[in-house]
Amino acid sequence: MPEFYFNFTAIPQLNSLNLLMKPKLDPTDHRILEILQANSNITNAQLAHEIGLSPAPTLERVKKLENSGIIKSYHAVVDMASVGLGVATFVMVSLKGHNKDNIAKFMSAIQNIDEVVECHHVTGQADFILKVVAPDIPAYQNLMLEKMTNIEVVDNMQTTVILSTFKDSKVVPIP
Repeated sequence: MPEFYFNFTAIPQLNSLNLLMKPKLDPTDHRILEILQANSNITNAQLAHEIGLSPAPTLERVKKLENSGIIKSYHAVVDMASVGLGVATFVMVSLKGHNKDNIAKFMSAIQNIDEVVECHHVTGQADFILKVVAPDIPAYQNLMLEKMTNIEVVDNMQTTVILSTFKDSKVVPIP
């Protein structure tokens, strides 16, 4: 019976992770993460008040969380309809061959398509699931015909149009 090993080097996000060592988070770190996920615009003074520390150690803790990679970024959530993006889809993509070179070529091509706002390497029927946004159906169709189908390693794509979204949380539960 052949042995199978999962190759973490094929997934860039996992290359830099030490899967055996998780950073130690205490209850104050948990509270900081909860507060910052709810309101990343909070001032350090407000955050310090909320967690019951003075501003200097609060800032030190936040910097530690940032430097360790636990806090990856701060950003604004934009209402898609307000900026003229009326269509959102999930696209399941299968590659012509699931190998390191094809994965690298696909990931490189996807980086140059702004309308692809998420790209997930997955198991199952497809190799990747993308979230793609566009102003309308004709623009989406043009994107698919002009950009997506020109990626040489793509074998098959299947689109699911998002009709409405009932939950879109950016907050992760902190165990």
